[in-house]
Amino acid sequence: MATTQQKSSRKSRRPASRGRHRRRWLLLPLALLAGLAAWYWPTIHGYAITGTSYGARVACSCRFVGGRGLADCKKDFEPGMEFVMLSEDASAQSVTARIPLISSQTATYRPGWGCQLQRWKD
Repeated sequence: MATTQQKSSRKSRRPASRGRHRRRWLLLPLALLAGLAAWYWPTIHGYAITGTSYGARVACSCRFVGGRGLADCKKDFEPGMEFVMLSEDASAQSVTARIPLISSQTATYRPGWGCQLQRWKD
């Protein structure tokens, strides 16, 4: 038979092992999410480049060809482009569209040519 002291030491061990199991179960969804993000990264990055390129080109044309304000130019975006953020460089006559941490593209206005995207960096 186990003594009272042995029973109390067994009880004190159980919560520690349960805590480890809980941590493992919490890490499992995080590992799964990281794996899915790595698997789908090329697709996500491709859509981000496409969206920022389109956003920069359309906003540049709207701003420097159409003469509208940058906030008003966001109305021309397609549905699903809510994450694209715009910034303007008035002295260079360019507009940069960004999706934070994923993609950034810049379009510059050139008289006679309109708005052109800057070269892509490989």
